[in-house]
Amino acid sequence: MELPDTLPQRIYLLALDPERGRPPMGVHLNELVRAAALADLYLAGHLSDEKGRAVVAVRHPCHDPVLEAVLEELSSARRHRWQYWVGRRARQTAAAVRDQLADGGWVRVEKHKILGVFPTRRITPRDARLPGRLHHRVTAALRDPLPRIDPADAALVALAEAGRLRNILDRGARRTHKRRLADLKARTGPLPTALRKAIDAQNAAAAG
Repeated sequence: MELPDTLPQRIYLLALDPERGRPPMGVHLNELVRAAALADLYLAGHLSDEKGRAVVAVRHPCHDPVLEAVLEELSSARRHRWQYWVGRRARQTAAAVRDQLADGGWVRVEKHKILGVFPTRRITPRDARLPGRLHHRVTAALRDPLPRIDPADAALVALAEAGRLRNILDRGARRTHKRRLADLKARTGPLPTALRKAIDAQNAAAAG
């Protein structure tokens, strides 16, 4: 089975723990997926950065309904900092990406109850090889010569690091590849920093 085309779909799959059917504890999946959608639009030239704010640069069809919806949001609103847009409607964007993956046959979505009480969804890849293929792209982006790296793979790794996907990049990997991670984040523009700020703000608010 081929990997899905868009960055938010790939980061969603990368964030899943296949055995548990959900992301590891502490992962802010909604913001991670939303940042990936913005990064996809940024890399494609639809969005640009102007003094730390997201600006619509090219308003032509994205050929993906989730990305098109995000771009429409930015087109019809005043300019805001990237962190604002990472948090804005993040839950809805992640749900739309989940539905895309289910409709496209990449994942199976099953209703489930945690401890038999709390309703949730168990999301598992239909092809057990998909997580391994995504991990391979992460490994290649960390080790291959920079000119060979696909911008989408650079963004995938940069967002995984900013989103604290420790199942993908543990402390040792972050230490070993510190310089390469900085290069990949620079290639992804303002989104890794905006994602980290959005997550830190949520954690601070939750802590009281």
